[in-house]
Amino acid sequence: MVSERGLEVLRVIVQDYVASREPVGSKTIVDRHAFGVSAATIRNDMAALEEDGLIAAPHTSSGRVPTDKGYRLFVDHLAEVRALSPAQRVAIRAFLEGGVDLDELLGRTVRVLAQLTNQVALVQVPVVPRSYVRHVELVLLSSARLLVVLITDSGRVDQRVVELAPEHRDQLDDEALADLRARINGTLVGRLIADVPPALAAVGEALPPARRGVLDRIGAALAEAVDDRRQDRLVMAGAANLARTERDFPGSILPVLEAIEEQVVLLRLFREMELDGRGVSVSIGRENPSEGLAEASILAGGYRSQAGGLARIGVLGPTRMDYSGNIGAIRAVARYLSRLLGEE
Repeated sequence: MVSERGLEVLRVIVQDYVASREPVGSKTIVDRHAFGVSAATIRNDMAALEEDGLIAAPHTSSGRVPTDKGYRLFVDHLAEVRALSPAQRVAIRAFLEGGVDLDELLGRTVRVLAQLTNQVALVQVPVVPRSYVRHVELVLLSSARLLVVLITDSGRVDQRVVELAPEHRDQLDDEALADLRARINGTLVGRLIADVPPALAAVGEALPPARRGVLDRIGAALAEAVDDRRQDRLVMAGAANLARTERDFPGSILPVLEAIEEQVVLLRLFREMELDGRGVSVSIGRENPSEGLAEASILAGGYRSQAGGLARIGVLGPTRMDYSGNIGAIRAVARYLSRLLGEE
């Protein structure tokens, strides 16, 4: 059982080590913090913490650094989450409000969160099972290329470029394109996204045979967009921040980079992380089921999508991170994101 003063000693060791990256000794604690006891007493407290596996000496005759277990106790007893400044809150809202659709909004979200935390920012793209078609736009880019744009009621925009076969390139003058656009929208607008592929079959039956090949290419592009919406995926920003903290990964940073690139491991972790009473979840070092993330911490919060479902938002970085500030940033950004999506 760790004493109250022992918890406070652990707290300042974590905070000082996060700030300086230097092991923390008893004399430093006495000089910097008003404990009102001698260095010998602090050494005894540190010895107890070390015996409990909460701190460790990285090398002989050094100060102490927190272990994964020590970070866990620190996070669990974290009394204060550092709030963002009024100026930061105004800047976040103004930046996020500039997003014109869901994809851009999520992109802006991870960029601002990465800047606030100096970590890799992650946001889970919500899977919206009951999204409806609002409009399909067709834009002829050249005689051989057609842009297909799918817009849904949630505000999400999917774009696909279709390469037209040589035998179809003389089938799309302005009048034919307008007719095709009207037929597609007349059939698809208001339908569930999942019903798009079969509904297009009816459009093809009413078209002249020469234009059915064009419709087939358009249908394939829309089917790809529909499939993407059914897949759980992440939007990320701030990977360059890992390079700045490479020294905090004494083993190797490569497994962390691989996990970021593959996404599958991070998505599974995000799904399994249960939010606590503060609306956050923290997985530290060897608590992560993936061996490649044994020197990393993942902090996750939740935001509400347009359909009311809960999706994850968070950061990934070394175990030596500013947990208090990062938790505060995640909660604030998640709150603004939920609010903006609720206003759509």
